[in-house]
Amino acid sequence: MSAIRVVVADDQAAVREPLAAVLDLSDDIDVVAAVADGAQVLQILAREPVDVVLMDLRMPGLDGIETTRRLSEEYPDVAVVVLTTFADDESILAALSAGARGYLTKNSGRQDITRAIRAASAGQSVLDRAVQDRLLASVRKAVQTTEPEVPADLTPREREVFAAIGLGLSNRGIAEKLFISEATVKTHINNLFAKAGIRDRAEAVRRAISAGLA
Repeated sequence: MSAIRVVVADDQAAVREPLAAVLDLSDDIDVVAAVADGAQVLQILAREPVDVVLMDLRMPGLDGIETTRRLSEEYPDVAVVVLTTFADDESILAALSAGARGYLTKNSGRQDITRAIRAASAGQSVLDRAVQDRLLASVRKAVQTTEPEVPADLTPREREVFAAIGLGLSNRGIAEKLFISEATVKTHINNLFAKAGIRDRAEAVRRAISAGLA
């Protein structure tokens, strides 16, 4: 299996260079560049393939939110994982709305970051626990439960998986909760996403809470 090609984007050299060096120690991750802003990210992608961009939000010039939006439009196969000091509702929702597949704070350890990179490369979403809690709290406060968003043709097991997603459980957590394999969890998620027209896990969380499943 080829290594996951990663670009690290952070305007602070004291952050991006050590981070790039640490990530490069992983056998399945190849850091192809460490850059200071969004414009440099786009320059890298214009000349070589990249799988994941580890993106800071607050950068001079082209910031992380706008860069993520540009990547979603111009390079939809490239996954963005946000790594930032900011965990406020506005930053989280802006990043996810722009197309970020993961959101971590800089308190995250190497294992958390590498796990998020691998998950994003595989098409999955990973949220820092603090970010997840804020997102769930924000959605619970804002949603109107008068409009159910659960397709009528979901199987009982798919509804259970949907509810578990709404609680913020990972695929492994869902598997342990329901006593099924992770592969079976992935199958159920693919089926319910298709039936409900859900694009990503962040939307699934919102829909599950809005429907009163979580």
